[in-house]
Amino acid sequence: MKIITEEVVANFECKKSIFLSFVFPFSFFEERMMQLRLEHSKAVHFVYAYRFFQDGQILERFSDDGEPKGSSGMPVLSVLRGYNMVNTAAIVVRYFGGTLLGVGGLVRAYTNGVVSCLKEAEAKDKLKDFLIQEQRIIHCPYALLSRVEYCAKVLDISLQKEEFGVDNVVLRLYAQKDKLELFESQYKELHFKGVS
Repeated sequence: MKIITEEVVANFECKKSIFLSFVFPFSFFEERMMQLRLEHSKAVHFVYAYRFFQDGQILERFSDDGEPKGSSGMPVLSVLRGYNMVNTAAIVVRYFGGTLLGVGGLVRAYTNGVVSCLKEAEAKDKLKDFLIQEQRIIHCPYALLSRVEYCAKVLDISLQKEEFGVDNVVLRLYAQKDKLELFESQYKELHFKGVS
């Protein structure tokens, strides 16, 4: 699976209709949709699709936004699926040019816009492998905190201090499973030795 690291934009004209395509990280979807509706208030359609990873599964949504059923949202989603994208959203803004394109023409237009974005993202190295991360919570004695932070940094583990208690601090760790397992074994060793 792949993710996109930053927004990519493409646009083209088809029989006087203008299609503006935007592909970007899913976490910005709501905000970006509102911005585009404000920036392009005279556009007729705001077709979208997105895929995101949550609780071990991929969730998907799409909207034709008034275009004929199956002519726009599903083709956009199909492109995201075809590129094996996750945590990624695509919005295609259409300014109607006065000529009906038919379902086939719409499918081609919406598909081409998103494909153009993803090809550009690929060429500019904006597509990265999606790595499933897990989290762990540990109660770390203050005496071990600096060594635990150092160990997490070396292993490239994201560490957040959640809660400070009397004797320890609650830490939330995010990383790939293998890194967390290695960290846990090192943490047990530190804890066992009572390093301070």
